[in-house]
Formats: sequence, structure tokens, C-alpha cells
Amino acid sequence: MRFRPPALPNKRHAVEHITSKMSRTGVAVAALVILAAALIAGAAIGETSIPFDIVLKTVANRLFNAGYPLEPLDEGIVWAYRLSRAVVAACCGASLALAGAVLQSLLRNPLADPYILGISAGASTGAVAVALLGFGAGVLTMPMGALAGALAAFLLVSLLAVRAGSGSNAIILAGVAGSQMFNALTSFVVTKSATAEQARGIMFWLLGNLSGVRWPDVGLALPVTLVGLLICLWHVRALDAFAFGNQAAASLGIRVRRVQIVLICTAAAMTAAMVSLVGSIGFIGLVIPHAARLIVGVRHGRLLPVTALVGAVFMIVADILSRTIISGQVLPIGVITALFGAPAFAFILGQKRARP
Repeated sequence: MRFRPPALPNKRHAVEHITSKMSRTGVAVAALVILAAALIAGAAIGETSIPFDIVLKTVANRLFNAGYPLEPLDEGIVWAYRLSRAVVAACCGASLALAGAVLQSLLRNPLADPYILGISAGASTGAVAVALLGFGAGVLTMPMGALAGALAAFLLVSLLAVRAGSGSNAIILAGVAGSQMFNALTSFVVTKSATAEQARGIMFWLLGNLSGVRWPDVGLALPVTLVGLLICLWHVRALDAFAFGNQAAASLGIRVRRVQIVLICTAAAMTAAMVSLVGSIGFIGLVIPHAARLIVGVRHGRLLPVTALVGAVFMIVADILSRTIISGQVLPIGVITALFGAPAFAFILGQKRARP
């Protein structure tokens, strides 16, 4: 039998596969570098600036017992306050952005996000009810109360949307109504049950506040973000299929109802966990997925990791601005995200409309 050399197209395909794999590896490394740089900046920049090398030496001392001689005050500020705050900010931005991207894909509506659909408002109500009214008799924690409120809010919104009809905007209108109702419930509970000092603290927290987060909060935020990202990445094929509608997804072998329940519960859990830690923050889940689509397109295998990265970096930058924009005062981070998010969303809408 005569020997036949491998066909050239196979060699070309192998080279293309290796090149593509190297390219993905390079992108992943670049993303990690960007995220690490943002975290270092979040730990270094503040009302009192700390040199970047002090931040790196502090991390080396704490994680690897490097033994660098540092001022206890600087090391304490970096490790106990700013770095944990930056990590929680990154987790919050990534989780809310991922939740927005998933909801927009499942519902096929560019306006869907945890804030507009009432999930954030329901989570706030659940957390406040546990904190002030003692719901759960000490069994429920604030994160569990927030999750219960988020799921209750989305269930209510879904029922309202079914009653309103099958139009593409029905769930958005139902979400606005549900959000207003849960916001009113939160205000009623705070007004009725909180002291003046508690009311001020809770209202500041509801606008987004990272001042109280520490390393124990990272123990909740980081696993929720990583698990949520993995679940979403596991369903990228289904999310791509949903772009063509539920029937098209079902024809491709997607178990539509199961995937919808899993992803909606994942989005609600990520939102609830972040709301229980830092309060209700708007525009992250609405704006960041659209910005990511402008960068990498609509394929979810690329869209979801970029959405998480952009959301994390944006939230760290917003936290830095909230601490430095007014000397001696910390603004609620929700104010910063709204000030930048609303114009950014208007710009994105203009870019989409300008496309042929």
C-alpha cells in the first residue's frame, strides 16, 4: 500500500487550532493582569495615597510571609480596609454584569437587568426585613433574606408579565411595577421599624455602600461570583440558542424550561448576595453587557468573561471615585454608577442606532 502524506488542510487546521488556543490563553492572561492592576489601584488610591510597591509588599507579607519591613498603619490600611473592599467591589461588578447579560439573553430584551426587573428591589426588601423585623427568627441571615426577596420579586414580576400579555415589553413594564412596590415596602419597613440613626445607615446602604465590607464578606462574594460565572459558562451554547427564540433552542436539543430556571435562579442568587453585602446598585447589569457586546460581539463564550471583567474593573474604579471625588466624604457607590452609567447607556444606544 502506497504511503500518503497527511493532507495540507489538516495541517492548517492543526496550526489554526494551536494558534487559537494560544490566543485564548493570551487573552486570559491579559484579563488577569488587568484585574490585578485594578485591584492594586483600588488598594493604593484613596484620600491617603499609598505607593504601589507598599501594596505589593503588603500582599506578599500577608500571603507568603515575605517579611518586608512596613509601617503598621500603611499595611493595616491596605490589607484590612482597601484590598478587601476592592475584591468585594470586583465581585459585585462582575456578578451584577453577568446577571444582566444572562437576563437580557434569556428574555431577549436589551433593557432587562436585575435592577429594572425588580430583583435588586426584592433583595433589598428581604435583607431589610431580616435586619429590622427579625424575619426568620434568627435562622435567616441577611443574604438568605435577600435571596428570598429576590426570588419573590422575580416570581411576582413573572406573574404580572403573564397577566399583561406576551409582548416583548410586558416583563419590563411588570418589572418597573414590581420594583416600585418592593422599594415602597422597603421604605415602609425602614420608616416604621428603624430609629433615626438606623434609617440613615440603611438608606445610605441601599444606595450602595462598600465602607463596611471586610475579608469575611469576601468569603461570600468570591465563591458566589466564581460559581455563578462557571454556571453561566456551562450554558453558553444554550444562551446562544436563545437568541433565535425558545422554539429554535428546543429544536437544537436545549431543555428550555430547565435552563431558564437554572440561569434565572443563578442571576437572582448573585444579585441577592451582592445586595446583601453592598446594597442596591443600578446600571451595572444594564450597561456593562452592552459595552461588552461592542467589544467582542454576541457569542456568549466570549461575551460572559469579558462582561465579568469589565464589570469588575468598572466597579473598582467607581469605588475609587466614591472615596476621592469629594475630600473627606464617601459617596454612595450607586450615585457614581448612575452618574456614569446613564450617559454611557445613552452613548451605547446611539452607537447601536447608528449601525446600518
